[in-house]
Amino acid sequence: MLVIVQGNAYDDEEIKSRLNPILREWFEAKYGEFTPPQKYSIMEAFNGNNVLISSPTGSGKTLAAFMTALSRLLDRAVEGTLEDRVYVVYVSPLKALNNDIRKNLEEPLNEIYELAGRKKIRIQKIRVAVRTGDTDSSEKQRQLRKPPHILITTPESLAIALCSPKFSKALKKVEFLIIDELHALAENKRGTHLSLSVERLQEIQEGKMVRIGLSATIHPLEEVAKFLAGYENGRERDCMIADVTFEKKIDISVLSLVENLFNATAEEISERLYQTLAEMIRESKTTLIFTNTRSATERVVFHLKKIMGEEFPVAAHHSSLSKDVRLEVEEKLKRGELKVVVSSTSLELGIDIGYVDLVILIGSPKSINRALQRIGRAGHKLHETSVGRIVVLDHDDLIECSVLAREALERRLDRIHIPEKPLDVLCQHVVGMAIERKWSVDDALRVVKRAYPYRNLTKEEFVAVLRYLAGKYSELEEKNVYGKIWFDEDTMEFGKRGKMVRPIYYLNTGTIPDEVAVSVVTKDGHHVGKVEEEFAERLVKGDIFVLAGRTFRFLRSRGMRIIVEEVKGEKPTVPSWFSEQLPLSYDLALRIQEFRKEMDENLENAHEILKSFPADRNAVESIIEYFDEQKRFSIIPHSRRLVVEKLEEERNYYFFHTLVGRRANSAIARTFAYRVGKAKRCNVQFTLNDNGFVLILPQNKRLKDSEIIDLFELKDFEEDLKEALMKTEILRRRFRHVAVRSLMILRNYLGREKSVWRQQVNADTLLRLLLKHFGKEFPVIKETFREIMEDAMDIKNARDYLSKIGKEIDVVITRIPYPSPFGLNLYVMGEEDVVLMEDRRKVLRELHEKILAYLSANS
Repeated sequence: MLVIVQGNAYDDEEIKSRLNPILREWFEAKYGEFTPPQKYSIMEAFNGNNVLISSPTGSGKTLAAFMTALSRLLDRAVEGTLEDRVYVVYVSPLKALNNDIRKNLEEPLNEIYELAGRKKIRIQKIRVAVRTGDTDSSEKQRQLRKPPHILITTPESLAIALCSPKFSKALKKVEFLIIDELHALAENKRGTHLSLSVERLQEIQEGKMVRIGLSATIHPLEEVAKFLAGYENGRERDCMIADVTFEKKIDISVLSLVENLFNATAEEISERLYQTLAEMIRESKTTLIFTNTRSATERVVFHLKKIMGEEFPVAAHHSSLSKDVRLEVEEKLKRGELKVVVSSTSLELGIDIGYVDLVILIGSPKSINRALQRIGRAGHKLHETSVGRIVVLDHDDLIECSVLAREALERRLDRIHIPEKPLDVLCQHVVGMAIERKWSVDDALRVVKRAYPYRNLTKEEFVAVLRYLAGKYSELEEKNVYGKIWFDEDTMEFGKRGKMVRPIYYLNTGTIPDEVAVSVVTKDGHHVGKVEEEFAERLVKGDIFVLAGRTFRFLRSRGMRIIVEEVKGEKPTVPSWFSEQLPLSYDLALRIQEFRKEMDENLENAHEILKSFPADRNAVESIIEYFDEQKRFSIIPHSRRLVVEKLEEERNYYFFHTLVGRRANSAIARTFAYRVGKAKRCNVQFTLNDNGFVLILPQNKRLKDSEIIDLFELKDFEEDLKEALMKTEILRRRFRHVAVRSLMILRNYLGREKSVWRQQVNADTLLRLLLKHFGKEFPVIKETFREIMEDAMDIKNARDYLSKIGKEIDVVITRIPYPSPFGLNLYVMGEEDVVLMEDRRKVLRELHEKILAYLSANS
């Protein structure tokens, strides 16, 4: 694969010499000179090379992507040779961004037409059109009669367009494919879905199609380039990388608002938080604040409105708000009518929001890439400095953010995770391909394997998917699951079955699952309230959680209801905001472990070590105090030492300080809980966060040191995790998502919507049937386990970490009288989203006082 990081920076005159004369004159009058992304990429596209452009927001990468295509289109427009076909396809995950792009293209095109008019040059109109799920049928008919020269679309709509007998004819000579927001697509099934659509689009091309990918901060760029370019004849296609992320200056610092985080009350911290926010907002023109949850976003907006008054208008922007409300906020931001916008994750992507000069993050963004992406929204132009302030109110957050900020300044990024051969997405595309034409298995497999996520797909796996889609299992027909394709195993060919398949495909394509709130009902039938489905799927039988100020134990579930019993005086094992929290990346977790080692070995020189960290005085003093107390009370866990702390009292707590991020910890904790439960014949509860997990056993069940060591055995780890997942909420709900994507359960049949409750009831029946008759290797079951273990959890890095135990990492087991400073947050499940929860503060303060008294008595 040809990968030239930062390719060649061409000079302005060389680029201008290749541009259409009218485009060149327009560009010189409007911009004068090219930005770095444009210097690296425009000529490469002219030379017919695939290009990945990675650069900050506001660096001109969108114009860089379109420049070559516009030049070619204008050459034809001046000659009067523009045909009625699509020359450029632009794909973005955001409908809002699609509308931005259309405006951003139509404005320069109108200026170019005016310029041509003044020069008395006759020019054909270049048509630009948007085709998404919101496009009405009359507009689609117009596009059929007169196809746009530039088509702006989403991953889902592109997949449908490829199956349209008439419209797909207009897509046979696409010269440029531009994919925006690649960083937001590569890591999920929407991106996988798109990668297959791109290869299907490639298959119908009659000429060369140049691929141009646009991405914000992402790593490793080589892998993203492979994802963009795909494979041809078993080898990676060539792709140039224009990496100009290093051009942008950033200014990051970490702020701790109080001198002692343990001693401060919730009121003091809350008051100091909003005072600090108000001061920073007043000193800035426009401020963008990111929280980590939607509920925290609403609370911050509520408090800021009270403090700031009318002169500083504040608004919220998150995914739970309606599209109209979000659009209104974006427009007001662009017009400069808002001083502050508070968001969870919805403004991370490249929606044009105008000028922002300060970004504040409340709590850790959990990944270096995400921090740079969020902070990159400030100082929109390339030469301006992006200013970011990270406000922390928790010791673990403090260490995490200090390390994160230093790594971000040094541009050491996290690696992305691209899903490996998801079979449910493949099911959809096989049906889509069958609608297009009849295929031989080898031909279809060749096209599928060109998509990067499917490069390792085996013929056996592909044939298993074909058998399922062809309805080869009579047991499924009894449950109204019918074949969508025909598959002849003698000739090894397949095609579509019947006329109904096309509408079924059109109405059910896509990868985003339907999610609704889940009702919480007591066992005697009283309705208590609702929780999000993402929260419900993390529940394990016996888990305790808080809802409407009361404490409940999870018993079982049915359809979209979970059955509970009220319990008093029991500590929650799952915090109420847990589902919304972003997980810490594995790479950043390992860097925090290294920092812990450095501090452990050189605590007396801690001030010297912390000089290189962008943290304020309060933060530095709090970090040193935290490490000092942990070292005196217990042992500091780090990159070479895994500490297990035993707290054996009315219930037995075993703290595993595995700082590997919540996704990997979830895989390890579930497996260990399963192994202990099996060995001790008891129900084992566990709680986990990014820094580790706790196994909680009944009073009469204790673990010997040798039994703890045995838990780290890697043999059968995957099988034990699968067994641990049986009969869990996450298996039930993820199976429904996968079954819907696999077209086993139809969300929409001939325009009739199936409710999520009905989908879940069907899914529960099918899950039992498939496990009983076909086992875990049936494609839809296999994909459910893969999605849970690889995408929702992180079995790869869990195994990586466990493989080092006993070799690079020693296990040290120690007994403690109270939870240690590093274990306090795990004990009270303290990842609360930094804005509320007075009780937690009180518990922390009381426990910390016990630790200090113990240290004083034993010093």
